Amino acid sequence: MLKWLWLSFGVIILDQVTKRIAEYQLVQFAPMEILPFLNLALVYNQGAAFSFLSDAGGWQRWFFTTLAVVVSGVIIWWLRQLKRDETSTAVSLALILGGAIGNVIDRVWHGHVIDFFDLHYAGYHWPTFNIADSAITVGAVILIITSLIPAPRGTQKS
Repeated sequence: MLKWLWLSFGVIILDQVTKRIAEYQLVQFAPMEILPFLNLALVYNQGAAFSFLSDAGGWQRWFFTTLAVVVSGVIIWWLRQLKRDETSTAVSLALILGGAIGNVIDRVWHGHVIDFFDLHYAGYHWPTFNIADSAITVGAVILIITSLIPAPRGTQKS
């Protein structure tokens, strides 16, 4: 199922292009309202999801980079093991892989991840995110749903 790597490359390209646009068009700490619940807001995240360990002193850059590279290797190995009828799993893994690599590129080149989508409601803000984060989230949701749906009779693994 390595044929799904095109999806990973698409996520990486879209992620990197949108991050460059955000950096050139947005001013850090100056959100731009797009919709009543969505701002574009340039944020540099040195941590992981939800800015976890963002103030840890710098070691987290290489820790999260190494972790993402290892996970990417596992995902590629997993993709190679999939059977032709496991398309949902392949799509989910390709999305996760593209997102992981998109954020690794930022960590290596910039020392932080560039985020710019700011969802909010009634004064509450979801942590700012990017295309890579979205791909990882969608991929994880598909993977979870796929794992919860039983295989059709006659195709279950022994």
